[in-house]
Amino acid sequence: MTGALSHRGPDGQGYRVLASDAWQVGLGHARLRVIDLSDAADQPMTNEDESIWLVFNGEIYNFRELRALLEARGVRFRTDSDTEVILRLYEAEGRQSIAQLEGMFALAIWDGREHSLLLARDRVGKKPLFYHTTPGGVVFASEIKALLQHPEIAPEVHAEALPSLFLYGYVPSPATCYRGIVQLPPGHLLTIDRRGTATLTEYWDVPLPGREESRGSAPTTDEAARRVRELTVAAVRRRLIADVPLGAFLSGGVDSTIVVGIMSQLLREPVRTFSVGFANEPHFDETAYARLVARRFRTNHTEFKVDPPSMELIERLVWHYDGPFADSSAIPTYLLSQLTRQHVTVALNGDGGDELFAGYLRFYATLLSERVPLGARRVAQSLCADLPLWGGPRGFVRRLQKFTGSAALPAYERFSRWVGVFYDDLPALLPGAEPSGPLALLEPYRQRARTASLLTQLLYLNLKTYLLNDLLVKMDRCSMAHALEARSPFLDRELLDYVFRLPDRMKLDGRHTKVILRKAFGDVLPVEVQRRGKMGFGVPLERWFRHRLRDVLHDLLLEPTARLRTYVDQSYVRQLCDAHQAGEADHSFRLWLLVTFEVWLRNLSLEASPHLPSAMAGATPQEYVIKGVRS
Repeated sequence: MTGALSHRGPDGQGYRVLASDAWQVGLGHARLRVIDLSDAADQPMTNEDESIWLVFNGEIYNFRELRALLEARGVRFRTDSDTEVILRLYEAEGRQSIAQLEGMFALAIWDGREHSLLLARDRVGKKPLFYHTTPGGVVFASEIKALLQHPEIAPEVHAEALPSLFLYGYVPSPATCYRGIVQLPPGHLLTIDRRGTATLTEYWDVPLPGREESRGSAPTTDEAARRVRELTVAAVRRRLIADVPLGAFLSGGVDSTIVVGIMSQLLREPVRTFSVGFANEPHFDETAYARLVARRFRTNHTEFKVDPPSMELIERLVWHYDGPFADSSAIPTYLLSQLTRQHVTVALNGDGGDELFAGYLRFYATLLSERVPLGARRVAQSLCADLPLWGGPRGFVRRLQKFTGSAALPAYERFSRWVGVFYDDLPALLPGAEPSGPLALLEPYRQRARTASLLTQLLYLNLKTYLLNDLLVKMDRCSMAHALEARSPFLDRELLDYVFRLPDRMKLDGRHTKVILRKAFGDVLPVEVQRRGKMGFGVPLERWFRHRLRDVLHDLLLEPTARLRTYVDQSYVRQLCDAHQAGEADHSFRLWLLVTFEVWLRNLSLEASPHLPSAMAGATPQEYVIKGVRS
């Protein structure tokens, strides 16, 4: 099992098996050395009398403060690691100690004093933790491929999860595509006591203000801007603690520019920044903005261009994801991580900025729709449906059709349709399936946030669904595939708590997004970055599937031996392929999900292998060093 995770921790492996007449415990750890590079910080880690054992994945950003508090109580440390701080804190305070940890983590603690096992996951779910209950107990790991090494666990498709997969592009937590394998929810503890009783406990959730609080006038805009800046700078500073080289992903957008700008002020040497783009694809290439920012802050900047993925790369991505996925931006994220790891071991990123400060246009679109009478929305939907496309795959007409096509739906369904892959066509793909089934998964979040403003409800829903199940999964799997640790300052707990309580107008004012963030860092953001619209980390799939990847669609989706025939309507899949390749419609994101679904079905047996199949080994991406950027 530990060998299956060697890509996450190539710097060493450790094991420990503990047993008595009543129980057995096996712990394994693949280590990526980031803080305290000595062997003394290896895991599994134990205390002096070996009554407590810990395995831990991630980083604790407040470990120095916690260590100082423990030392004031007389606790002695033998390492400089954050791992030992977790161990000593648990030894002193038990499971209540987990709520004091600030950072990204998945951990397991065996407590021999109580004969209990504790599993814990960080607040927003940056680090993964999966488990499976077998006749003999519970098996857990950071990735599903490690669980599949266990002799009592066999890969089996969770067919009941497929409607959710094809609606959202992922299976919402805590479920997975594998029957019997589930995720520990973020902000939760799972305790298995000496009797084998499992108890799931939530230790944190987003602080949700009421409607009146969301509309409130305090603090003032200037006060809020100052506080947002203080908290963001503090979040970046905490994430600069490392005993290995670090850098940053730079897209040239608002969020990554702010992170790099702060880093350039806090570090003595030039920040190492890394970007990825697409040759001859102006609608998708952000590297010009990244270069502009790099020159502004005199970073040591490196970028490279992405070509259409090979079949080997698609198989490799599916292997790392342990399943199908709809987010095709995994392609450049994976290659960017591979490039970055050649230079640094830790990379900061801008993930979470859109989720905290309402950076997506769909937030504005949802609120706008609420202000338009239902009859007018239906008329607009009819008028815009057959408009000729112009302006490219991200042009105005495409956006307008996407907006009006969902405008007549209730707010939550409208929001889900905009972020989903299949919606109206879900019954055609999966005969008998209805979108209302997977939408029921949103009801607990809607109920929990019902007293907040609609914008806060949408931000909360987005945090619990799209961020958790798509963006954070993409960043973790693609970065850790190359043993690169990715850190996200905008997901800092203190910053998140504060921003969620701010009035709506400080996040979204008409079409102006990230209002308070832009004000807080107006002196940091270049004018060109301030003025540019939201672009996102898109991929030119539409053109790829009509040219370089045309044969991939046929070979994977339309062959009589295609495995997906067991689950989806093959005639509908053929209609999608034919319409897309004829230029009649853009089904690229749907087709990408189907491609990864088919690859996953074909390679279920390979996922039980502890090593990446040799056929998936790929060449290092070509590097393009931008001259004139180095300080």
